[in-house]
Amino acid sequence: MGNKLLFTCVVTLITTINVTVGAFDETPTISPTATYITNDGEEENTDMSGNAPLVGRFMANPQNVGEYSAIYEWRFTMEGESAPYLTRYEENTEYTFMKAGTHNIVVYATFINGNDTIAYTQEFWDETGPMRVTISESKLEMPNAFSPNGDGINDIYKAKDGYQSIIEFHAYIFNRWGQKLYEWDDPADGWDGKYNGKDVKQGVYYVLVKAKGADGRTFNIRRDVNLLRGYTEGTNSAATE
Repeated sequence: MGNKLLFTCVVTLITTINVTVGAFDETPTISPTATYITNDGEEENTDMSGNAPLVGRFMANPQNVGEYSAIYEWRFTMEGESAPYLTRYEENTEYTFMKAGTHNIVVYATFINGNDTIAYTQEFWDETGPMRVTISESKLEMPNAFSPNGDGINDIYKAKDGYQSIIEFHAYIFNRWGQKLYEWDDPADGWDGKYNGKDVKQGVYYVLVKAKGADGRTFNIRRDVNLLRGYTEGTNSAATE
């Protein structure tokens, strides 16, 4: 009877030791990731280069938190500056980048359980390096002609391909008498050469564009627009300068 009781106590003691050691082995950690929404879909990367507006989703990805209480502090700082321009206190966060330049993103994570504190702050990021987002300088050009004849080529008057980091945009089309025929507010959209659902005549029209870039540059574009319905692929190309 005594030996059996002793064996039971030893087994209980060993089990208690294993549980205690296992609990301390589970140290909270973080593994931050970033996902960006682009025209081609979602892209996960720690360093990203793109055009504004660019949406970024940031996750701390904590592990082994257990009974620890977690505190998170996301810091967004421009390259070369010491103070963050944005601070957020949540495990995951989302931000739309609108300013040209390089943005450094870090998350400080602190885990507390009684007197036990585990922190991932500046020392952690000094070793790993921050997540970086580089927003390009702005660019915007408008063509001087288009040919809305239904051949699928140059049928829409819009900003030239290659525009970048445009955060505000508004364009207007006028006829030669100053009558507004159309307006739009997305550089990816444009005018199809119609007014009130009907084709306008071939001729010269006028575009006015007011836009702003992520780098603070303003665009005030005024120019003639040649509407060429008779142009088709194989004829002399319409000017697009």
